[in-house]
Amino acid sequence: MNNLFLSEDVMYKALLNKDRQFEGQFIIGVKTTGIFCRPSCTARKPKKENVEFFVNSKEALASGYRPCKICKPLELSGAIPVEIKKILNEIESEPSEKITDYGLVKRGIEPSMVRRWFIKNHGMTFQAYQRLLRINNAFNKIRNGNKVIEAAYDNGYESLSGFNHTFKKATSVSPKNSFTKNILTYTRITTPIGPMMAVASEKGICILEFTDRRMLETELKDIKRYFRSNIFPGSSKFFEPLKKQLEEYFSGSRKEFDIPLETPGTEFRKQVWKVLQTIPYGETRSYKAQAAALGNAKAVRAVANANGANRISIIIPCHRVIGEDGKLTGYGGGLWRKSWLLNLEKKFNQR
Repeated sequence: MNNLFLSEDVMYKALLNKDRQFEGQFIIGVKTTGIFCRPSCTARKPKKENVEFFVNSKEALASGYRPCKICKPLELSGAIPVEIKKILNEIESEPSEKITDYGLVKRGIEPSMVRRWFIKNHGMTFQAYQRLLRINNAFNKIRNGNKVIEAAYDNGYESLSGFNHTFKKATSVSPKNSFTKNILTYTRITTPIGPMMAVASEKGICILEFTDRRMLETELKDIKRYFRSNIFPGSSKFFEPLKKQLEEYFSGSRKEFDIPLETPGTEFRKQVWKVLQTIPYGETRSYKAQAAALGNAKAVRAVANANGANRISIIIPCHRVIGEDGKLTGYGGGLWRKSWLLNLEKKFNQR
């Protein structure tokens, strides 16, 4: 197989190290077993002479390999487990539903597995997630004209005083004063190169980042400080269009996005982010050229810092900015993702 940007030595080393950062870049076929795996598969490692490498699962399947039952390479990287997806759909469609550990057991789901998944992927327990989801739903009902008591009972609260206490603790304002409050909502989006977190204000998407980005925690704190709001799980009118457009982008059928964005920052950073969005799909620009486009060719370092402060991955395409010598330079989602995205765009831009 002729991989676009990795040698077989690098890929085999990634396999031996079970390196998750290579997810989405290649697939391994094991000749002796006839199965194919992800780079991070935990199964026993084959000898190098017994493997071959493929760009994707489709190529491996076409060559007669079967998907590994351990790493499940046909699923998207970071895909939500079926059991988790089921209970998420349940509590999102029926906000008053309170699923206890006993309720999970009755559904044939192990509570400890659910607890681990929510702590790993949301930084909170399943019970805490449910509480914040109910508060977010109640907040939106009140903002849409419902009475406080209706919002409380519709979201499973049996006591108005209990609801008022929980609401104020979560949002720092009482329900009746919530009209003065901004609220931020987040969701998790699965992509071929790892899960992403999207945060929406009432005006648009303000964060779209890979969940393993090192600066994500800092970005979340900055956004909360700017909007003077906590971030709650829940729905937003922007999330479904965002998911759809990202799916189209990764499949090669979309080259431009039209999702509303809200990107607080200094005027200079806003200008840099605006110029970033003028870089055509499938093309790259140096930091120096980007600075020149802003009217100050000497502001290369400032431009690079502003790129690094971009909170909207892919849509504001800082992955299209490279070094003057043509080499890939820093990218918050990891250089391997930058390379992957550029190769994706190059591939579909040639069609």
